[in-house]
Amino acid sequence: MYGLYITHPQVRIDPDVPVPDWGLSEIGRARAEQAAQSAWAKGLGRIVSSGETKAIETAQVLAAAAGISFEIAEDSHENDRSATGFLPPPQFEEAADWFFAHPDESFKGWETAADAQARIVSAVTRILDAHDRNVPIAFVGHGGVGTLLKCHLAGQPISRNRDQPGGGGNLFCFTLADRALSCDWTPMEVWKGFEHGRT
Repeated sequence: MYGLYITHPQVRIDPDVPVPDWGLSEIGRARAEQAAQSAWAKGLGRIVSSGETKAIETAQVLAAAAGISFEIAEDSHENDRSATGFLPPPQFEEAADWFFAHPDESFKGWETAADAQARIVSAVTRILDAHDRNVPIAFVGHGGVGTLLKCHLAGQPISRNRDQPGGGGNLFCFTLADRALSCDWTPMEVWKGFEHGRT
């Protein structure tokens, strides 16, 4: 059986609203709803979301399709960037490059990549250790910590070249038996599901 890590799709960017409180844009919600029509989404048995608004809104759409409720894991939030607040996209991309390139150092007060990785790995490990391996599970979260988790599962060093494609709304798949990656980042509305040990 498989597990998924799903990143929220596009959001409404509002410099006057704290980033964790941003919700999905019309495009983002439409993508989530399209993904929710997939057989894999309807077959989910458990969904665990970050506590950030955009992740919760994504989880709500997927949970409705699966006919289940969802849980919130407060320690699965995106890397803490509150020290700088909102950064315009070009500056944010530069900051993100630095964040991944210097995992043990803080970018202007941000949570370090190493600390964010330890946090998301701990959260996911705690949940999976108590989870029934026969039940497909999806974690709904964010691109930064999702990439850090993916690096860990792959046994690879932290690097932004393992980051998701732009725009969010991607997923990667891993097996629950040994927590090995079985597919790389794929748009959530495109992924066909996990069948017969293949993606």
